[in-house]
Amino acid sequence: MAHLIAVLPGDGIGPEVTHQAVRALTALGDKHGLPLRLKQGLIGGAGLDDSGDPLPSDTLALCRDASGVLLGAVGGPSWDQVERQKRPEQGLLRLRKELGVFANLRPIAPYPELADASPLRAERLKGVNMLVVRELTGGIYFGHKEQSASRAVDYCEYTAEEIARVFRMAANLARERRGHITSVDKANVLATSRLWRETVTHLHASEFPDLTLEHLLVDAAAMHLLSRPADFDVIVTENMFGDILTDEASMLAGSLGLLPSASLGVDGRGLYEPIHGSAPDIAGQGIANPIGTLLSAALLLRHSLDEPDVADELEDAVGAVISAGMRTADLAPADGSVSTSAFGDAVLAQIRS
Repeated sequence: MAHLIAVLPGDGIGPEVTHQAVRALTALGDKHGLPLRLKQGLIGGAGLDDSGDPLPSDTLALCRDASGVLLGAVGGPSWDQVERQKRPEQGLLRLRKELGVFANLRPIAPYPELADASPLRAERLKGVNMLVVRELTGGIYFGHKEQSASRAVDYCEYTAEEIARVFRMAANLARERRGHITSVDKANVLATSRLWRETVTHLHASEFPDLTLEHLLVDAAAMHLLSRPADFDVIVTENMFGDILTDEASMLAGSLGLLPSASLGVDGRGLYEPIHGSAPDIAGQGIANPIGTLLSAALLLRHSLDEPDVADELEDAVGAVISAGMRTADLAPADGSVSTSAFGDAVLAQIRS
């Protein structure tokens, strides 16, 4: 029986980068006899334009039936005037909730060949290989909100159960890596962070004493990501802190276009997307970097389809193309860069060889 993969290209550069990932997945499926059925759906602004809904009902049904969901990006200035409840980003937030994904995984392992793209000195990037696990369904993003002309409220709430389930996922992943986990909070100021630290400390002692646990305040974590990035193995943190820290950490790799993500729940289903936005300023120009989306497809193979060897092959193909010197415009001068499709062609050639 074929694995159904929902492909949601979305807005801006989303269709361009997801197309390259679809090509790679199709080639790998054909090469390894892996039965894949890829079906497209609308989300974000594309859904709004088509049906007035950033998450159309047929898209949600497709995603519920799928083994995994590959997403491009959502949003853009074309929908800036849409009421908040119907903005393109709301489609993505609703999809995460409907799929029950609660942990966002963002691996960060800079390519040595791209060290010059990072603002950090090359020697500081040696040995950097971290995984950030961000809680995805709680915190200030989802709390009650009020706004008037002179006052605004964003309510931040976490339960011990929400904290425990994301820490358990992060801890189990740390067991497969170097056995070190850093929990990031703001326990000196926030009540939610004090609950976070208490819950993490208890679970570490009772269920994961084999791991080394480090607590860091979020401001210290932001500093240490730049001063000692190679010391981190797995970082686990709440929703807003994780959102901010992973964008900061993307600069270790050199570009937002390089980094993938996986949003996972308890049943193996996942939502996979690059961490970059829709970049409407370069949409349609054929210059977007597809690496983050290609590597997101590799995470889909690994986590939702249980095909780690095929995932490794896709990641190795991307690495080989980078080693061969191919760079998209975000990583090279315009006169020395290749197009989105040319990079995808090179990855396909690696797969087929």
